[in-house]
Order: sequence, then C-alpha cells, then structure tokens
Amino acid sequence: MGKNPNLLLMSTNNMYQLFLAGLLVLLHLCMGSCHGQINQINNTAHPEKIKEAAFENSEFTYYGIPKVISPIDTSPGWDQKGQKILLTGIVYKVDGKTPAADVILYYYQTNTEGKYLHKSKENRSMPPNELGQTHGYIRGWVKTDKEGNYSIYTVRPGTYPTRDEPDHVHITVKEPNELREYYIDDFVFDDDKLLISAKRKKMENRGGSGVLRMVKKDQLHVGERNIILGLNIPEYPVKTDNSEVNTGKNIGEDIISFIPFHAWGPDKGTKTCPVCKYGWYHGILYFVGNHPDWDEIKLWLRFLETESHKREKYLKVYFIYGNESEYSKSKREAELSALGKELQLDKVALTFVPSFSDRESEIDLNKINPMAMNTFLLYKRSRVIDKFVNLKPNQDNFNLMIGSLDQTINEYFNLPKINPDK
Repeated sequence: MGKNPNLLLMSTNNMYQLFLAGLLVLLHLCMGSCHGQINQINNTAHPEKIKEAAFENSEFTYYGIPKVISPIDTSPGWDQKGQKILLTGIVYKVDGKTPAADVILYYYQTNTEGKYLHKSKENRSMPPNELGQTHGYIRGWVKTDKEGNYSIYTVRPGTYPTRDEPDHVHITVKEPNELREYYIDDFVFDDDKLLISAKRKKMENRGGSGVLRMVKKDQLHVGERNIILGLNIPEYPVKTDNSEVNTGKNIGEDIISFIPFHAWGPDKGTKTCPVCKYGWYHGILYFVGNHPDWDEIKLWLRFLETESHKREKYLKVYFIYGNESEYSKSKREAELSALGKELQLDKVALTFVPSFSDRESEIDLNKINPMAMNTFLLYKRSRVIDKFVNLKPNQDNFNLMIGSLDQTINEYFNLPKINPDK
C-alpha cells in the first residue's frame, strides 16, 4: 500500500517544529546566566589542565585583544556620566603571598544603565554573535607588572533592568602558562542593596572574594581586590593550601560574620560580631580550640596587646576560645574574665563560642579546626590577608605577624568607609 504524501509532509513539519522548539530551549538555557557552563566551545587553541567545563563564551576573552597590554587600563566607560571607580590590587600565586607577573585579566561590564551595548565606533566593542550575545563595548585587558599590580579605571556599572543581580564587573584570568583561561568571582560592591546575605553566602570565592569595600580619594571611588591564582578553581593543578592542618578561611577570602560571647573587652557581656563592628582596618582573630596551652596563650596576648596599643584604632584583636570539652558558659566567662584581669588587657577582647562547629553563632562558617594549637587570621577590610597555624610565641613569629600587617598598608588604608548611597 503506498504512503500518503500529505501525511509525510505533516510528519516532516511536526518534526521540524519540534526541532526548532528544542533549539530555542537550548539557546535560552545557554543565555540564562553570565557564567553558564557549556561543553561546546573549542578550546584546542588553549591547552588545558583545569578539567572543569568551558564557561560560556570563554572565547570572547580574546576578541580584539591588543598585542601589548599594560598593567593600567582606562575603559571606554570612563567617558560615561556616572561614578568613576578604580579597581586595583595585586595578583598572587597560589600561596597568596608571592606576586604573579604577566597575568592577563580580561574584564567587561554593563554601561550605567545595566546594558551590554555594541558601539561600532568603539575599537573594543564586540558585535553580537549569531545568538545575539555580546560583551558590549566597556571591556578591556590588563597584564600584571613584576610586582603583580593591576589597575582598571572605569565607571560603576548599572544594575540589570531586571534587578535580579547586583552591579558587577566580570573578570577572566589567563595565566602565563599552558592553563586555559578561567573566570573568577565578579567584582561586586559591598554597599549594593541587591548584594543580600543569601547571595554572599553562595559566592564561590573563585580567586578570592570579589566584594569591594570602596573608599573615596578626591572624586574617585577606589576598590581593592587581591586575586589568588587557582583559589577555589576546581581541579586546579597546584595545591592552594600547603598547611599541614586544614583550618580557617584562605588568604583572599572574606571572614564570615559570627557572633561570639565577649567575656572581656569593650563589648564585655554582649554577643557582638567582631568583623561587622571592627572590620574596616586591620584585625587579628586568634582562635584556640581543644588544646589550649595557657602559657603560650598569655605570651601571644601580651604581644597582641602591645601591638594594639601601637596601632591604636587601626588594629583590633580578638581571642576566640572554642574548646568544646566540658563547656559551661558561666565557667568559660569567668575563666576568660580572670585572664583579662591577670594580663591587664584593655585593647584585646577575649571571647568564646561553645565550639568551632557551633551553628547558632555561625562560627562554623569560618571552618576553624579545633585540633589546631592555634589559628591566626589577619584581615583588612574584612578579608583575610594572611593566615598562620600552630605558631609559637617567639620574637621571629612576632616579627612575621608585624611584617604581614605593615606590608598591607598602602595609600588607601587610612581612608574611611564610604557611606552607602544606593
């Protein structure tokens, strides 16, 4: 029996319509996020050891890239009306301490209206591809100098018209080696009302925290961010933490706010977040867990008290005791209060939590290992600038800590926090 040509045509049309519908769904998924993961990008031009899936439009990194790239760049957005900003910092190798030279940072952002626009008269502008995707015209590159420095002068980006994301600047890293390019956390702004707590907690901290706490220098708003190569990049081929004991946040990550009980110090008798209240300049969080050596603790506290007096308001120090053995709030409070009186502390605060896994205080989010003899997290603008584990209280280690603080004081350090205007 012969086949009806009308039925064949209807069947073919139905299949074609299904194909188009499926294609539209696929395109929608690919365009739904800034860093959506897809596997269809050809990466043969860039040999890779990082085995995660290629991120969306990674090839855009190289569109229009100049032959010579400076450590300092001024974006086409600089000419827009809006708040002028400087994004600056140091790129470090995986140890978080050794500056990394010749690292290319590719950035792109919206205009002040929150849109990625193509402007044919702009040399850097990217025409939309066949899917309508573009990084717009406010885009560029910097290459770190010998000391790892970079600076980007631009305009503060606007919020997406949908208002579903905070203002942000996208960043891609290309190291001077065979590793494929990879994206890191966007630059975002601490004063942005859309940067709510839930979004902060979901941040991947790729390359470290991207949260900018802006200061004002003349009419310019300055945001500092040091970038740690490979940090929190899946299957990065070099280990990023060489500590024998895994404890605490990494260099480059933000301290997560927590609320210990204060047994001694200016907030005695209260539950107060140290970083929330005193996180702007330098701070030191000194954690001791299940193996306290009180003779060593006293030596450390005396040194930290002296250093606090020298640096006055520019350094806040907190001792956080998290011994979970035989915990009693009243006994712990009395124990630390007696210690404060014995050492006559008037700068260093003595605080405690029931344990470092305690969820109510949210100390658990900082991942402190109670088996470590001690964990020191040094921070600036609420971000970890150095970390020491199982450190003995001797002059060499005192000098080590002093050096870490001194090295992170720059021309922007003493500037106050900008009052939020959004």
